[in-house]
Amino acid sequence: MKTLFKKPALLPLSLALGTVLAAFAPAVQAQNLVELYRSAREYDAAYQSARSLYEANLAKAEQAKAGILPTAGLSMGASRTNFENNNPVADRSFPTQTASLNASQPLYRPGNWATYEQGKQQVVLSRAQLEAAEQDLIVRTSQAYFDVLAAQDTLAFVRAQKAAVGEQLASAKRNFEVGTSTVTDSREAQARFDLVTAQEIAAENDLRVKKIALDQLVGKTDAQPKGLLVPVELPPLVPADVNTWVRQSEDLHPTVRQAQANLEVAKLEIDKAEAGHKPTLDLTASYGVQRNPQGSATSPLDYRTNSTTVGLALNLPLFAGFATQNRIRETLSLEEKARTDLEGAKRGVALSTRTAYFGVLSGQGQVKALEAAEASSQSALDANKLGYQVGVRINIDVLNAQSQLFQTKRDLAQARYNVLIGGLRLRQANGTLTPEDLLLINSLLTQ
Repeated sequence: MKTLFKKPALLPLSLALGTVLAAFAPAVQAQNLVELYRSAREYDAAYQSARSLYEANLAKAEQAKAGILPTAGLSMGASRTNFENNNPVADRSFPTQTASLNASQPLYRPGNWATYEQGKQQVVLSRAQLEAAEQDLIVRTSQAYFDVLAAQDTLAFVRAQKAAVGEQLASAKRNFEVGTSTVTDSREAQARFDLVTAQEIAAENDLRVKKIALDQLVGKTDAQPKGLLVPVELPPLVPADVNTWVRQSEDLHPTVRQAQANLEVAKLEIDKAEAGHKPTLDLTASYGVQRNPQGSATSPLDYRTNSTTVGLALNLPLFAGFATQNRIRETLSLEEKARTDLEGAKRGVALSTRTAYFGVLSGQGQVKALEAAEASSQSALDANKLGYQVGVRINIDVLNAQSQLFQTKRDLAQARYNVLIGGLRLRQANGTLTPEDLLLINSLLTQ
């Protein structure tokens, strides 16, 4: 039996997909991940807020030095005295000018020294907070970057599928017109085409939203992220031992370091409370000048008085209504709370690190499985194309195979992005994430 109409040849998948992807070629210079991270670092409001808070905390920590450093003050004054006396009769006025310089140096103030040590711990705490904000910015930028790439891939695959379904719809209509197929084939193709059109609209909107989010993060009006090289060799996990990652987190994670600094501050707060029972000793010195240019009440002569004083000031607290004892009890309880918070922080970081580690391992396994599935889907598509040409397969079989291949490619691209982001999240989970970690990802992007 001869075929009345020759079945139209299907576009090669690589050609159709390449044509669709070409539509996404940016008209402006694309940026890599490091470039967009640098822009985000200068623009992101959350990071700039964290940096300003860090600088404020540094200045606040420096204020704690005041309690152990000398203080000095200069005071000056001028007055006029009216003097009246009835016996003998005298009525005169005279000015008085005074100036004094006072200085004090703490010699023994344990409470002030504890406050000074707390200030140094505040510096450690502030630095850990800033590092946490920087790590969060790295992950947020990377996530927004790959979200755009994933949305671009999804839209490209949907449009390629739409082109294939459109071809199948046109073929079904032609065959129905000449009577070689039923109306069911045409309606089925139309339904598939309408579904893919709806998916295209959703994909376009998703891409638009993802690009707006990236632009807002990096402060650019039309950020164009560079794509991932295909094929790509994803970096392995180094070290390949989850316990090593966990041990690193115990010393390096900003959350643990913040909890450790809070514990040290709590210990020093006990020292400050106990200082309420201890004496204080200060070295004091003063120099004063008093001048009466028109005399005084007792003498009409101009005279000047200079006085110098150097001494020690000792203060010994005796009883404060049990305030000191209760303050000590309070600080002991707060120290125990800080110790418990530190242990909780270590446990939470360890759990997050293990979860992130096995998440990356799972993602790598998914990538390998999807790579195998991609090859299998390509083989199935080739077989269906051949079967379609010889008449043992219908057009819908080819399109189903194409749809499966598109879906697999999209899932594979998303899985690769997830592995790269997962690696950054793993380093964030154990506290070792730095901007230099983006250089490895940058080497996997198109140049």
